[in-house]
Amino acid sequence: MNAPSVRERMLRVREEAIVDAVNSLLIEKGYEQMTVDEVAALVGIAKASLYKHFPSKEALAAAAMVRTLQRAQAHLAELAMRPVTAFERLRGVLRWIMQMQYDGAMPTLPSENSALRGVLMADKAYGSLLMTVSETLGEWIQQAQHDGDLQAHLPADVVLLTLYARACDPVLPLLKASGQHPRESILEWLEASFFRGIAAPRGP
Repeated sequence: MNAPSVRERMLRVREEAIVDAVNSLLIEKGYEQMTVDEVAALVGIAKASLYKHFPSKEALAAAAMVRTLQRAQAHLAELAMRPVTAFERLRGVLRWIMQMQYDGAMPTLPSENSALRGVLMADKAYGSLLMTVSETLGEWIQQAQHDGDLQAHLPADVVLLTLYARACDPVLPLLKASGQHPRESILEWLEASFFRGIAAPRGP
């Protein structure tokens, strides 16, 4: 395989910069409020040049969401190599999601009525990655239930969707914005509330 030319490398670098800009705007404003003009301005290129890489606003958003899933897939692969239980792997996933959100690197997942959701569902790369990630997490959830580490009566898809919901949970950014609590405390509290709930344990 031939090494990429200088021009190809430059195009890739520019595309990465564009996706970075889209990611930032999705986090800051959401899909509906983001504009192609803002993306171009943030990257420092003309809108016509941007369209040479991505033909539409939908394609821009899809590229950012695909990259997020690629990062998630890579993190899952890393967790899969660790000699720990399925429950510990799920804890690692949750901590990664919250860290990404805290650091402003996690674009909000689209809601049911978002225009972006329809676009993503039609994107083959996004759909394939989402299925792969979901299957891996589903296997870990079922194993953790079998091991007695998660409540076995809960449907696995309920646990999976609840885990995904942490990526757009407003609690973390609100706690961060308050400036009253350190980062690690916020992450530990939210992890505990996810896995153990907020009800006080009762004796027999």
